[in-house]
Amino acid sequence: MQYTSHYTSPLGEILLAADDVGLTGLWFVGQKYFARYLEKDHEEREIPLFGKVKQWLDLYFSGKDPGFAVPLHFTGTDFQNAVWEILCTIPYGRTMTYGEIAKQIAAKRGVPRMSAQAVGGAVGHNEISIIVPCHRVVGTNGSLTGYAGGIDKKISLLTLERADMRALFIPKKGTAL
Repeated sequence: MQYTSHYTSPLGEILLAADDVGLTGLWFVGQKYFARYLEKDHEEREIPLFGKVKQWLDLYFSGKDPGFAVPLHFTGTDFQNAVWEILCTIPYGRTMTYGEIAKQIAAKRGVPRMSAQAVGGAVGHNEISIIVPCHRVVGTNGSLTGYAGGIDKKISLLTLERADMRALFIPKKGTAL
């Protein structure tokens, strides 16, 4: 059974979803792929986990690294889950490229190469925004691409974290727009 709750952030309304294992979803209302895998029979209810998630979000949106983890329950494919686990290792205020993630996945799988585009697809379908920091992933050339919540939110989140954005830019065309 999945449970849902709502959180009002400075960047808009957020829907939270969780099951008995951990947080399964965190989406900005209206974002691309919004609640795509939320069970139809979910129940809106404040469970203890949501209190911890909201505390994490309060700290985060106050401009601080929350410094603690909340239980997560990835519900993607094995490949998506592997990518999302790597996202969780990107430090607060830092970025990583799709290519760097692809190299890590290739090394874990013992293969010579992995497609950065395949990684991009997995990053784009991340069900647990912000806490699984897909907003910290950028193109190899510094392009701010591929955030399901929208490029404006990606910039706001990186700015909140005081990430070095001097080499980053908004592409004229592509997946970020």
